[in-house]
Amino acid sequence: MTIHSKAASLAALIALAASGAASAQDLAALEEAAKAEGMLTTIALPHDWCGYGEVIAGFKAKYPEIQINELNPDAGSADELEAIRANKDNKGPQAPDVIDVGLSFGPQAKAEGLIQPYKVATWDSIPDDAKDAEGFWYGDYYGVMAFGVNTDLIDEAPKSWKDLSKLEYANAFALAGDPRASAQAIISVMAAGMANGGEPGEASGQKGMELLAEVNKAGNFVPVIGKSATIAQGATPIVTAWDYNLLSWRDGLNGNPPVEVIIPEDGVVAGVYVQAISAYAPHPNAAKLWMEYLYSDEGQLGWLKGYCHPIRFNNLVAEGKVPQEMLDALPPAAAYEKAIFPTLEQQEANRKVVTEGWDNVVGAAVKE
Repeated sequence: MTIHSKAASLAALIALAASGAASAQDLAALEEAAKAEGMLTTIALPHDWCGYGEVIAGFKAKYPEIQINELNPDAGSADELEAIRANKDNKGPQAPDVIDVGLSFGPQAKAEGLIQPYKVATWDSIPDDAKDAEGFWYGDYYGVMAFGVNTDLIDEAPKSWKDLSKLEYANAFALAGDPRASAQAIISVMAAGMANGGEPGEASGQKGMELLAEVNKAGNFVPVIGKSATIAQGATPIVTAWDYNLLSWRDGLNGNPPVEVIIPEDGVVAGVYVQAISAYAPHPNAAKLWMEYLYSDEGQLGWLKGYCHPIRFNNLVAEGKVPQEMLDALPPAAAYEKAIFPTLEQQEANRKVVTEGWDNVVGAAVKE
């Protein structure tokens, strides 16, 4: 490498690192700057969530010079923000560069100054109602809340949220997270609340907790975090989680035991997750390059392969970029027709009620 090119790459590195990145940087310069940093620290990315295992592998294959340091794959959205807060002055391996959180946590992180703006090259194809106009956070994928049922142990799967209080589901039902911290669990409570007559927002949070308090009182609620292993082991034969997680778990178990994924007849809630870059990212250019990869056609299709609807889904379909076999692998479109997409304000109101009221109303501390 010549002195001139070294100087140019250093200038690019300094410019990229200092930039608030209101628009996508030149990709070649960004790649060079990211490779110079040599590492990307992620958090809360289980490999069986949304196809993240293959997405991460795809990034590694494309950029072998960048090591991926994966923190706490089972962390909830609140834990991710806390990891940024706790490591503001730490440039070491415990400081996350990027986060993937429930929609309501994006504005919260922005208001606290925990994240920085960046707009990827495909920014215009992300729907306006799924991104912060200034580029601080941006929707990545969505799904609907569903039930995953071990049919070796459950003869007749529940079809609705209210079914969960039935006697035949004793010690069977679990959430896929702690509702005081996990976006997935908080939205589950919202779905239960809407099935119980509550409008999205404060009412859904309260009504959802009341319904789950009944499930708990009936002896049906298991206070552990439900996941593929607990379904298979029979510790939690029924788990509510995002459809894409349940479908991935079902495939991974490969019939041992058989798992049925059911979108309930009532309370069908869709949820969007969002990406953001830490304002204190130790590797800001690697973080930006990660975002470019996630929002490229390759990254978006990686999520779709993991049963998530990527945020650019309509754009990709319109441009004929989605293989038919991927579309065929998704649940029937009719299952999503009743889905409600709560607004950011409704999600935030629901989150506040649930996180503050769970202990008093339900009284079940959900743990690993």
